[in-house]
Amino acid sequence: MPEQQASARVTGRLYGVGLGPGDPSLMTVRAVQVIDRADVVAYHSARHGRSIARSIAAEHIRPDHIEEALIYPVTTESTDHPGGYRGALDEFYEAAAARLAAHLDAGRTVAVISEGDPLFYGSYQHMHKRLADRYETEVIPGVTSISAAAARLGTPLAEADEVLTILPGTLPEEELTARLAATDAAVVMKLGRTFPTVRRAMERSGRLPEARYVERATMSGERTDALADISSDSVPYFSVAVVPSRIANPPAPADAATGEATGEVVVVGTGPAGPLWLTPESRGALASADDLVGYTTYLDRVPVRPGQRRHGSDNKVESERAELALDLARRGRRVAVVSGGDPGIFAMATAVLEVASKDPYRSVPVRVLPGVTAANAAAARAGAPLGHDYAVISLSDRLKPWEVIADRLRAAAGADLALALYNPGSRSRTWQVAKARELLLEHRAPDTPVILARDVGGPEESIRTVRLSDLDPAQVDMRTLLLVGSSQTQVVRRDDGTDADVVWTPRRYPEA
Repeated sequence: MPEQQASARVTGRLYGVGLGPGDPSLMTVRAVQVIDRADVVAYHSARHGRSIARSIAAEHIRPDHIEEALIYPVTTESTDHPGGYRGALDEFYEAAAARLAAHLDAGRTVAVISEGDPLFYGSYQHMHKRLADRYETEVIPGVTSISAAAARLGTPLAEADEVLTILPGTLPEEELTARLAATDAAVVMKLGRTFPTVRRAMERSGRLPEARYVERATMSGERTDALADISSDSVPYFSVAVVPSRIANPPAPADAATGEATGEVVVVGTGPAGPLWLTPESRGALASADDLVGYTTYLDRVPVRPGQRRHGSDNKVESERAELALDLARRGRRVAVVSGGDPGIFAMATAVLEVASKDPYRSVPVRVLPGVTAANAAAARAGAPLGHDYAVISLSDRLKPWEVIADRLRAAAGADLALALYNPGSRSRTWQVAKARELLLEHRAPDTPVILARDVGGPEESIRTVRLSDLDPAQVDMRTLLLVGSSQTQVVRRDDGTDADVVWTPRRYPEA
């Protein structure tokens, strides 16, 4: 019989070992065990050759360990590598992985040690991606710098339903600003040279007064302070910016230096429905408010937060709501007036500004934050029916005479504008849609497309397209918005499996 084939070769085992934030006593028992049993200890370092990871684990590295120093060819400086900075690093990672693979193929156990957690912004992850599918691998988690920073500050990062956002400081300033404005709590990593950008983003998002700074948490040279007091020329890479829990650390309602009230009113547009339509700036304003004021239906869209007071009311008391909000702000409260859609379009911004222009409210700061409008949301669902010039008209005659509405409908229709018709009908207004259809047919062809957009963004969303002559007022209620095309608006049935019409108005208008 032929000699039996030799058994498959035995390879070594790969470990990614998290060492924690810097204090050797914060290494886990499992991390110490793995390093002790390893044949090879590998660690990354800059070109100076000093490795923070090795310094943390130094007392557990024996003379008989094989050490593999994986030295980066570049860190933040430029390179003449033909593939640029990314190309130089990719080439380095491939070469480093090959060095470790040689040990694993020889049957040696390899421990790649990493500050913090190996798979959280850690250098080890680049080895993991290249080797874990070929060798038996185990990752040993470590205490992150985020946990260490919170512990050193002695403050909760997030509580109850708060959202904690972790951001790299290398993001563009606009992106950092938007994400800081939108979240409850945040930690910004990778400071160093990015600190000026991070500080500006904190200031622009309104989070600078809350922000804390932690440098080298649990390590020699540790420092904590208010972020606003940190000089940009003294910030190392191993530092983080922390915006802690608002529930655990509510911002003071008055200026700590002067004792003067720092209240304001922010009128917030929540979009047509639900959190997906909320801008980051609006989300942040709602989260940081002491008081929420608004129509109860719109308030119900905003998550309940501990310590935040809610003042709901009926839909027909806009001036009273505005006065309540301004009175609260005069007492030093941060007030968010909650409005659907965009607050400046048939909504609460006008009511607040009108009251704020009178005594005793002239000195109260008022800001208006935009929101996705019902018209734009409905148009997006249908295609692009408002792709050219269009007019926005409310059919409600509660605040203006019907004669004014009729004149504006005739003028807009005569100018061949597409139309977005708000408030077309309700239980108490049942005849305006029929009258509007009659007026529009004086200027528009019977087959002009009309989009009936109901409950856009909500659970009962419905988008239908009908001919103007077939518009049935009985199918229109207070949750419906009408989009009426111009003479150029097109309706196309796309062959994409949805069996739905797509409506669009060309951006080019034909010459006379």
